[in-house]
Amino acid sequence: MFRFRKAAVGIALLGLAGFTGAQAASNFPGIGRDATVKEVKAWDIDVRPDFKGLPAGSGSVARGQEIWEGKCATCHGIFGESGEFFNPIIGGVTPKDMETGHVANLVTPGYPGRTTFMKVPTISTVWDFINRAMPWTEPKSLSHDDVYAVLAFMLNLNGMVPDDFVLNEKTIRDVQAKLPNRNGMTTDHALWPGNEFNGAKKPDTHNVACMNDCAPEPKLTSFLPEFARNAHGNLAEQNRLVGEQFGADTTHPERPLGERPQAVQLTATEQANADAKKILTTLQKNGCTVCHGMNTKIVGPAYSDVAKKYAGKVEYLIGKIKSGGSGIWGAIPMPPQNLSDADVKAIATWLASGGPK
Repeated sequence: MFRFRKAAVGIALLGLAGFTGAQAASNFPGIGRDATVKEVKAWDIDVRPDFKGLPAGSGSVARGQEIWEGKCATCHGIFGESGEFFNPIIGGVTPKDMETGHVANLVTPGYPGRTTFMKVPTISTVWDFINRAMPWTEPKSLSHDDVYAVLAFMLNLNGMVPDDFVLNEKTIRDVQAKLPNRNGMTTDHALWPGNEFNGAKKPDTHNVACMNDCAPEPKLTSFLPEFARNAHGNLAEQNRLVGEQFGADTTHPERPLGERPQAVQLTATEQANADAKKILTTLQKNGCTVCHGMNTKIVGPAYSDVAKKYAGKVEYLIGKIKSGGSGIWGAIPMPPQNLSDADVKAIATWLASGGPK
């Protein structure tokens, strides 16, 4: 649909050459006008796998390292290996993968997780995402040369280019030719039409509708229905060692809430740890841990430092979370947080009581 819309806009612009900026000839005279070529160009910034839309520019590995350490490393780690906030970007690929175009670790049992460069089949996707969305705190603030430089550094971290490499709109095509997972994308699913996706015509599913002696429709409740448990293996055994990814033990039947055993009485320490874990879940749910580390400063101060500064001041912390502010911990402002009153109070109480456990 996205390409269809682009094609439609392009055809419309061709038909209106020399008439840009005029009132649209439509059934609604006097309402709006056609977009000018310049306006559409400002919006149409995507870069396709065939590199159509890729702007000119260049950036070295050395320049990319400077930008990375200043704008990227706080979230992704100095070497792109951090899984604290997002899944790692760098790692998991080998020189052999660059030869075959298939990443062996994607099918290696026990490998701890999948990085961006293990999965992505088109380097244009990475360039496009950096250009439109990074850095997280200032999207679209990088120049085209900066984007080329950051990507050059990422490629160097993966061992794909040498230290003196310069990435530009021409050399990026050489990079695509040895991208580790370039041959890992299937087009046999028929989700897209046309020869550009190998002419896939048939869907990859072969289900047959049930017409006789069909099983009654299950009644779904708040827990995983029995018929679906363990359908994809034991989820508890599929936990990865990177990021906050959890799984339930699906090898045992789930019992309704009323039939579950009573909770075991926790010690004071166990209760404190359980409460801290709930707070961490709340912080992650609301995106707070993107800017604040438990014991390290990221964009904003560490929670441990906030807890020391405002010990016992629950009401003050509630007000600061709701209203935001700047100047106390640095120039970067914290916007007002749109959290529920219950979440705000829980976070403020946790911080006033000492914070991280």
